[in-house]
Amino acid sequence: MRKMSERQRRILQFLERFIGEHGYPPSIRQIQTALGLSSTSVVDYNLDLLEKRGLIRRQPRSSRSITLVEGPAPLQRAQLAVPVLGAIAAGQPIPVPEDLPARGEAAETVELPAALWPDATDGLYALRVRGNSMVDAFIADGDIVILRRRDSAKNGDMVAVWLRDRQEVTLKRFYQETRKRVRLQPENPALAPIYVRPEDVEIQGQVVGVIRRYR
Repeated sequence: MRKMSERQRRILQFLERFIGEHGYPPSIRQIQTALGLSSTSVVDYNLDLLEKRGLIRRQPRSSRSITLVEGPAPLQRAQLAVPVLGAIAAGQPIPVPEDLPARGEAAETVELPAALWPDATDGLYALRVRGNSMVDAFIADGDIVILRRRDSAKNGDMVAVWLRDRQEVTLKRFYQETRKRVRLQPENPALAPIYVRPEDVEIQGQVVGVIRRYR
């Protein structure tokens, strides 16, 4: 394998510094901006080369899933900084494509006890909840849900779902009823489930926790 380029070395150093400071990886857009690179495709290409060298690991279709094979271990800190990447509907789906984790940029973070998520190296992010379709699962309007990045789900999993045909995002329980139908089930008896084709469903993450602020 060819010697690591100066660009790859700079990207790796930036990853080590950013993860060490924030406790989560930067987005591809943040790497491009910080290093003054010409495009996100240039970043993506060099990340692929770093992965082939065994220096990082990545999950497909997720912009914040970079894990250093060697380097700082920020997730062993007392507090874990989790990026809040927007809002998600827990009611009827609403069109918020800019809030999807693969597209959004974190405007804030929430601090969580790292001991509660010792396996968080595969990526956590947070979304604010809009609506009350999941109240029987103790998730209400205004809560913050913590999700682990996933692109697949088992029946009964509570997931963030991007509906490709509607260009909308929602929070529901996932059920694959047949090869041609998926049921997205609310946790509110007053609301009806959403039925969609499997090809129109893109899993964005699985809910692993919720933060509620009592007023």
